Amino acid sequence: METDDLNDWPGNDLTDEELDLAYNVRRKAGPELFERHMERYRAESLRAVEGLPGHPGLVYDEASGERLDVWGVGGAPRPVFLFLHGGYWMALSREVSSFMARALHDRGVATVVPDYTLAPGATLEEIVRQVRAAVAWVHRHGREHGLDPDRIVVGGSSAGGHLTGMTMTGGWQGPLGLPEDVVKAAMPFSGLFDIRPITRTYVNQTVGLDVARAAALSPALLPAARRCPAVVAVAEHDGAGFLAQSRRFQPHWGNGELMVVPDRDHFDVVLDLADPDSAVLRALLDLIGSI
Repeated sequence: METDDLNDWPGNDLTDEELDLAYNVRRKAGPELFERHMERYRAESLRAVEGLPGHPGLVYDEASGERLDVWGVGGAPRPVFLFLHGGYWMALSREVSSFMARALHDRGVATVVPDYTLAPGATLEEIVRQVRAAVAWVHRHGREHGLDPDRIVVGGSSAGGHLTGMTMTGGWQGPLGLPEDVVKAAMPFSGLFDIRPITRTYVNQTVGLDVARAAALSPALLPAARRCPAVVAVAEHDGAGFLAQSRRFQPHWGNGELMVVPDRDHFDVVLDLADPDSAVLRALLDLIGSI
């Protein structure tokens, strides 16, 4: 991208207050609803993994010491849904992000949920490196833990949607000794695909990006190794910025569908993955079945 184009992004003409309204989904939800959502993340994750076969707490990246949990294995190696949690790169953890594990296990799919070092303890470049290392770990070591390394689907919510996008791009696989198609399909939820707007929001007080670095970390601005099948999911009542990002990214990606989930907001849309009767879970299972 030319230097002159770095500030040519949709929404750059908005005021800082308008950008905050578009991207501050915690403010949109309000404190009471936000806490209810967070409690659901915790409770449903605990319920999902109770008694579930798996391998929690495995170190996947020696450099950082970060760990991941493997859930829902058994029998022959299973296709993998690798889920990257949200929290604007500075909150949440794998312990509250495995709510889909039981529903997937019951349908023959394993779940892998990694932690990554939260900002400001790590730069966004380092966080991206870590999640790519998690993909590499599954490809290299998955079979010995009941995972099929040739059937990896990556998904994530919000900041995790951004990180999902950063595993869909090209150029990083070769240096890690991975095939270009190591990520067979993807399902980002409420993702951030052009993160230049974040440089003018409250989040940047923690992640500390400038516009050039944000552009270099934006999946919508980076080449793809291959355009894997994808479902770009977003909530009907999501933040305006997240809706716009998903609506722009899906046609840019060009291999998959945009799924606007009715009657859901930024925080509960991804919880539909725990509901065996939800359209969201069916879409993920169809995606896995296509690879």
